[in-house]
Amino acid sequence: MAIIKAFKGFRPGRDVAEKIASRPYDVLSSEEALAESAGNPYSFYHIIKSEIDLPPETDHYSPVVYEQAKSTLHRFIDEGILVQDPLPCLYVYAQTMWGRTQYGLVACAAVSDYLGNVIKKHELTRTDKEIDRKTHIRVTNFNTEPVFFAYRDHHEINRIVKDHTGNTPEYDFEAGDGIRHRLWVISNADAVTRIVNIFEKEIPNTYIADGHHRTAAAAHVGEERRNMNKGHKGDEEYNFFLAVHFPASQLAILDYNRVVKDLNGYTVEQFLEKLGDVFEIVLLGEKEYKPQQHHEFSLYLDGKWYALKAQDCHYDDHDPIGCLDVTILSRLVFEPILNIRDLRNSHRIDFVGGIRGLEALRSRVDSGEMAAAFALYPVSMDQLIRIADTGNIMPPKVTWFEPKLRSGLVLHSLE
Repeated sequence: MAIIKAFKGFRPGRDVAEKIASRPYDVLSSEEALAESAGNPYSFYHIIKSEIDLPPETDHYSPVVYEQAKSTLHRFIDEGILVQDPLPCLYVYAQTMWGRTQYGLVACAAVSDYLGNVIKKHELTRTDKEIDRKTHIRVTNFNTEPVFFAYRDHHEINRIVKDHTGNTPEYDFEAGDGIRHRLWVISNADAVTRIVNIFEKEIPNTYIADGHHRTAAAAHVGEERRNMNKGHKGDEEYNFFLAVHFPASQLAILDYNRVVKDLNGYTVEQFLEKLGDVFEIVLLGEKEYKPQQHHEFSLYLDGKWYALKAQDCHYDDHDPIGCLDVTILSRLVFEPILNIRDLRNSHRIDFVGGIRGLEALRSRVDSGEMAAAFALYPVSMDQLIRIADTGNIMPPKVTWFEPKLRSGLVLHSLE
């Protein structure tokens, strides 16, 4: 069963919370972070993208970058910009986008749950990205950013959360992208104990939705501290890391689309003929078309949109990986026709998050940068959970979660 833990979070005051809150470190470049933080000394980018405060030629993985993050973080604490709660708490973090709200429990997850596969994964991690986040945690001695978890809905947890969110939130602001962010503190000991007990007795697993590298890094730093401490007891703060836990039914996964640079030597006519061997194809003309169901794709090619429906004989809905639309597209198009076999490393393919819309696909093809674009139907949370439960790993670039968690609203100290 899943372990969660209340903790004494470090948080900004109400007057600066909106100024501090930032997008996650890995969704924007250093140049973008520098531009977004311009004129804002409170921006959390000064901690999670600390290279913005160093000379432009600085190696982003140099020790001085991590030391800069540590220095800024501790200055924020010393100056009272970030203040620690006096008692262990849980927190409710609500995000509202496009008229839909998701309510997450901010709590510490257990390193032992990650190592013991109670926390389920669905993606592989890259060593270089893990090393970066591990170094950031080691040097700052904080989990500065939460990871994004899901769990199967539980009616009593939903009720407790609803009771607390009827009160005035600690923070309530709308970010520049139009997404509303609110946070409530659950300090009542009985409510905290009840939520923790429900997870321990009735929630068998939690699932990494977004943040596989941060999760792995936090868990491995905790494991290192455990091995280094001869007096290790198991209740030290380094045994836990910062996460926001959302009921699965409240989450939405957006489409994650593909654009390709060339047709592998085929003409448009030859390429469409090849596709016709494995898809039912409908020419739709110039009007943008979004897939309406699993196993349907839209193709933008040579100024026209097409609907592609995979023929039934080419997929097995009982195979958790084989039935994914990204797998079908790779097996039927990218590998045999376009000769793109390594999605992680090929320079002939790129990926576009659904938050950017179909216009982003059209523009990259119309500009001549890309030859064709494929839009996919989004993966469901049920598919993600099924894959994680069966020990499978999704192909690259499958899930795009929105809205992203804002960083800087709650931090967890490893001491």
